[in-house]
Amino acid sequence: MPVLCWSVRWTTTNLNNFLQRHLLNEFLRTTQSGAEEHLYTRAMYHNEFRSYRRFSGKIFINAPFSRLRTDLLPTFIDNGLQPEIGLEGNDLWDTPQQEFIELAELLNRHGLHCTLHAPFHDLTPGGFDREIIRVTREKLTLVFNLLPVFQPKSIVCHLGYNNLKHSQDLNRWLDVCTETWTPLLESAQRYHVPVMFENTYEHAPSIHMALLERLAPLNPKCCLDTGHILAFSTTSWENWYSAFLPHLGQLHLHDNNGSTDQHLALGQGIFHFDNFFSELQNKEELPIITLEQRSVEDVLHSLSYLARTIFAP
Repeated sequence: MPVLCWSVRWTTTNLNNFLQRHLLNEFLRTTQSGAEEHLYTRAMYHNEFRSYRRFSGKIFINAPFSRLRTDLLPTFIDNGLQPEIGLEGNDLWDTPQQEFIELAELLNRHGLHCTLHAPFHDLTPGGFDREIIRVTREKLTLVFNLLPVFQPKSIVCHLGYNNLKHSQDLNRWLDVCTETWTPLLESAQRYHVPVMFENTYEHAPSIHMALLERLAPLNPKCCLDTGHILAFSTTSWENWYSAFLPHLGQLHLHDNNGSTDQHLALGQGIFHFDNFFSELQNKEELPIITLEQRSVEDVLHSLSYLARTIFAP
């Protein structure tokens, strides 16, 4: 999950307990000159974000929960940006339920929707060690328990598939995965939240297709990640898109040079976004779109790219 380097508007005016609790200490550590610099930067970015308001309500921008707690939230609220909330590390173990409730209420009060990004580091939904499977399922259950709190437009999940470890006993991996995801998908259905399985380290879409076939009665969807195709896949984006199309519910958009998962702005790597967006235009309805960049400058660059292409007037 990339981390954004947003600037903060240093004020506690009109902020609820959630923001006050996590911003006040940082505010007190900030010098007056530093605060003035932040305000200047915030005003500059606010003007830039405002130029994309005509479609910014149709997309989401990745935001680690830990950063929303400390500094990102005012920027999202001030600019009408909708977060894809990443719940990684110890967030789900350590955060009191009330903090999640306060964040959800604050977003709702400002008319902002969100999506959730389920944890994936260190987790193995199709693993072979019963204790690791138990902890994986426990942690995933915690994030699915937040669905009625946030009422997200989707929840994005990773398969945790590793070709080097799991390809030798694929059916066993699929069996365990099916047992892991079935109750979670049933929970998501109760709250009318689509579950999106994202491509990560999988070399080809066949792994997703095999799992989706087993889970078909629960109607899981796919999240196509453009950067992961370049960095990790041995299959073209066209093949991924064709395979995912009947199940395509979401896109994670970022770019790279084809060697590492750099999370660059759109158009700054080698992904063929123009051809990709041309294919998307054939769909009756666009999937959910999430931008996954690591700096405010790259987010703005990506918004500009979208404004000239898929969201062109």
